[in-house]
Formats: sequence, structure tokens, C-alpha cells
Amino acid sequence: MRGIFDADYPPNFKVTKASMSEFPALNGQSVSLAVLEYPAGSINPPHMQPRSAELLFVVDGSLEVGFIDTTNKLYTQTLQIGHMFVFPKGLVHYQYSADQPATAPSAFGSADAGTVSVPSTVFATGIDDSILTKSFKTDAATIEKIKAGLAAKA
Repeated sequence: MRGIFDADYPPNFKVTKASMSEFPALNGQSVSLAVLEYPAGSINPPHMQPRSAELLFVVDGSLEVGFIDTTNKLYTQTLQIGHMFVFPKGLVHYQYSADQPATAPSAFGSADAGTVSVPSTVFATGIDDSILTKSFKTDAATIEKIKAGLAAKA
């Protein structure tokens, strides 16, 4: 983590984690941290942490953030330097840096909050295309196009 603030923004969205996997001293401490770096125009795609809420704090730039509650209501806000936002445990959320780079550390109430990426989980785990076409009410060509786009960015 030492080099984060001495470096230029990465070319793509980047997460540097300090969780139990990277820093075993956190075992049993119920806390972890991630520093999120967003070049202009980048996104942290829809995802969730199954074992913790997330407290995001913007230290540079601005971010559009949002989460979806259990009734499918979308809550969004544009955050500036010094603003914080809480993503409730287990709810799908995202962050988007529209026109300028941004940096935001996130704190978690678990040493192993976990991350479940919605695009990867749905389209890159081998769920049969027939299930996906029915679920998204689309055709197989569209599903294949989405899968190809995800593979190109991996």
C-alpha cells in the first residue's frame, strides 16, 4: 500500500486490498481496507460484499455511486472530496468516475468481506446460455456478445 499515493493513476480501475488474505494479522480483527483508484471514465462494476457493509471515503476526484435495495430501488449520489457513502452488506452496488480520476479508500467490518462481481458471476461461470437467454429475455447472440466483451477485459 505504500506506493499508492506516490504513483500516477493506473490505466484501468484498480483495487489494492488489505484483507486477511494480504495481511494475515487481520485474522480475528473484524476489519479490512481497500484503496480504489479510478482513472477518468472507469467503473467498479456492479458487485457486493457478502460478509460486510462498505464505508467509502472520497479523497480525490468525484464518484457517482449507487446501490440497489431488496425492493429493487436504486439509490445514487455524486460524491466529492471528503464525502462518505455506506453500501449495506450483501447489496449490489457500483462506483463510476465520469470525467476525472478519483481515489477512495473503503473500510469493511470484516477481515474477509469477500467480493462477488455481478458480471463475472453471471456471465463467466458456465451458466448455460439457455438459462441466461430466458433470464434476461434476450437471444443467444446477445449473451455471447456480453461474454466476449467480458473475456476481452479479463
